[in-house]
Amino acid sequence: MRSADIKQKVLEIGFDLVGIASANQENYPEADRLKAWLAMGYHADMDWMTNPKRQNIKELMPSVQSVISVGLNYYTPQIHTQDDRTGKISRYGWGRDYHRILGKKLKVLSLWLEAQGQNIQTRFYVDTAPIAEKAWAQRAGIGWIGKHSNLISRSHGSWIFLGEILTNLILEPDQPHAEHCGTCTRCLDACPTGAIAEPFVVDANRCIAYHTIENKSESLPANLALDNWVAGCDICQDVCPWNQRFAQATTIQDFQPYPHNLAPNLLELTVITDQEWDRNFTGSALRRIKPDRLRRNAQAAINANKTAKD
Repeated sequence: MRSADIKQKVLEIGFDLVGIASANQENYPEADRLKAWLAMGYHADMDWMTNPKRQNIKELMPSVQSVISVGLNYYTPQIHTQDDRTGKISRYGWGRDYHRILGKKLKVLSLWLEAQGQNIQTRFYVDTAPIAEKAWAQRAGIGWIGKHSNLISRSHGSWIFLGEILTNLILEPDQPHAEHCGTCTRCLDACPTGAIAEPFVVDANRCIAYHTIENKSESLPANLALDNWVAGCDICQDVCPWNQRFAQATTIQDFQPYPHNLAPNLLELTVITDQEWDRNFTGSALRRIKPDRLRRNAQAAINANKTAKD
């Protein structure tokens, strides 16, 4: 089967980016980088990052021959308010849950692929398996991993969701994408907590996104400069020149922001009820931030503001 035919189908289904990588190689360079990152303890308490399948895709699907990497633009032009009374939510969580949007499209592609011949096997993922998706996306040529550790596309910047289809088809691969960050250090300079320990390496222990989403502790570090973020953080992407020059509005209506996600009142979030949380975040990727943690994040942001003014 021709790679060109698959790519055409991917675009017809509605994805913005597509590339193909061969799963057959003697070693996986990202495995050594991942091991070094884990050895430094930069994964904090995200123990799921230690899954050995993340270091060898053959353990995830023994018959895999090719990885089809896809990207979907989610950028919307609204900007975050700088009002101290208002919380900030990462752009990825403004609208409908991206897992559902990409998952439906990948299922269509997977079924189409399997219908093209006998014994064609596929598996598709959207953050649902231990797979180094950014490394595979770079290998498939749709972008490169920037110094802030997000994948950057020359056509859309880094405001892209990634998904993959693993298949036993032997397909013509694309050339891996070259890195184009150059000498730029804007993301490192802008991070208020110094979470980008060095170019291309993020220390989750200091990352606002980690603490507001993944950290399950009853309280957040007292010295964490949250800058009003209560769900994720977009600072390193907001300052990226590739985003400032090439970001373009998504065509996916489901990614348009829910009104209550654009400028939530911090004080109101500190007392949001479980019922209000359930209503506001129905069908949202932010449901992983349970109501008690959202209240915690909002209170921590208020406390951080008070500390900064004292």
